[in-house]
Amino acid sequence: MTRHPDPDPTTAHDAGPAATTARSAGPVVTTAQGAVRGLRRGETLAFLNIPYAAPPRGAGRFAPPQPHEPWQGIRDATVPGPTAPQAERRLGALDMSPYFGAGWSPGEDYLTVNVFAPATGGDGLPVMVFVHGGGFVAGSTRAGLYDGSAFARDGVVLVTLSYRLGIAGFLDLPGAPANRGLLDVVAALRWVRENVSAFGGDPHNVTLFGQSAGATTAGGVLATPEAAGLFRRAILQSGSGLGAFTGEQAARVTRAVGIEPHVDAFAAVPDAQLVETASRLAGVDLRTATHHDPLLGLSPFSLVLDTQPAEAVGAGLAADVDLLVGTNSEEGNLYLVPVGTYAGSSAADVDATAERSHPDPARLVETYRASRPGASYAQLRSALMTDALFGAGSRALAGAHAAHAESATYAYEFAWRSPALDGELGAAHAVELPFVFGLADQPALNGPRALLGPGRPPADLADRVHATWIRFARTGDPGWEPYDTDRRSTMRIDTEWTQVGDPRSRERKVWD
Repeated sequence: MTRHPDPDPTTAHDAGPAATTARSAGPVVTTAQGAVRGLRRGETLAFLNIPYAAPPRGAGRFAPPQPHEPWQGIRDATVPGPTAPQAERRLGALDMSPYFGAGWSPGEDYLTVNVFAPATGGDGLPVMVFVHGGGFVAGSTRAGLYDGSAFARDGVVLVTLSYRLGIAGFLDLPGAPANRGLLDVVAALRWVRENVSAFGGDPHNVTLFGQSAGATTAGGVLATPEAAGLFRRAILQSGSGLGAFTGEQAARVTRAVGIEPHVDAFAAVPDAQLVETASRLAGVDLRTATHHDPLLGLSPFSLVLDTQPAEAVGAGLAADVDLLVGTNSEEGNLYLVPVGTYAGSSAADVDATAERSHPDPARLVETYRASRPGASYAQLRSALMTDALFGAGSRALAGAHAAHAESATYAYEFAWRSPALDGELGAAHAVELPFVFGLADQPALNGPRALLGPGRPPADLADRVHATWIRFARTGDPGWEPYDTDRRSTMRIDTEWTQVGDPRSRERKVWD
């Protein structure tokens, strides 16, 4: 790692909007835009709120990301910065604050990264760049789940990034480029390529990974030619390679906003009004004659693409990228159990979910009943949601990559069941994240209404998941057989790890 001696705090000055006039001495690293002072925290160093792009102001909120102006002196990087404009998010009886964070922390200069690195220094370390989830409308690097200290402790340079959300990030708007939030991620990857060696990282060994909307966005980056060469590997946790909206679906959302659909009309609308407007769009029906809503009404925003990421990868994009892709066994539970709609699920609820997600709903329900004998209506409903939102699109992406890529493809299914909410939460969406980040023992994540439930999850499971993600970032091999279109080998991750072949074959075929 290239660092300056700690400066004399009586003579050095801070630069940038987060600056203060006096800070205790800390590690200083020089980036292409200027020097930053971070924090030493035991075995790790943390550099917070480093800009990778210019603040998105006015009409610039709907423009491609632009380079940030250089600064003089040393910019303070010891405190969290502002976040993308967003409404506060809650999820019924489950405390998801470690996932969503505290909501909107206002400030224009929020296109930033946090960097976590080993305090012992080093050069040529593997780099992992994380894209958070939140339905394309929420989430931030300030959320407790995304503390990268465990990665840094174990020899990785971990980068988390903020990106534009909601209307600013993903509304399809005439006069503006599409998928501006995705363009932000690409800009952050360019920043990493240019600067990460100063923090000890290898710019040629970068793993892009994300969860939920962050994984779907990362899948879109896989299918973006301009991102070629910016990363070597990718891990997609509970995303979808079939999760993009069509132009027709995106246009429905744009019309529902109620503002003249052109960037000039949006330029003067304040962020607070855009956030409030976005929160009223959840009921837009995006089913068309040819396409279902890939998000089942959970969010009015997604990528907007003519070709789904899985199809683009099948055509040869990202063929040189090693890929690890997977889902959790009971993703749908997150959207049913905390809000009290799981236990009371009926046959009508099962049919309605199938109708919303598949062109042949009767065949879909029949298949899931046959493959899950004895399942309750609640379990069937959750299983349908799991695959409609994440499973089918993840399998499509894994199959497309395995069939056409020069590099390896690996698949997993995370099956450990959280005992939260009287044992009903199970292997729900997001439950794997504390294991990945090495934070499964944190008090905020353990309790009857916390993500991991009461007690402590198995320490050996937490250690192994975290180590597996790092092994893949280092070597491109997580430690099990690659996925191919014949056997479709998948690692089922629970207290015991079991490699299985084509674990959801009946379900997979009905979605093909």
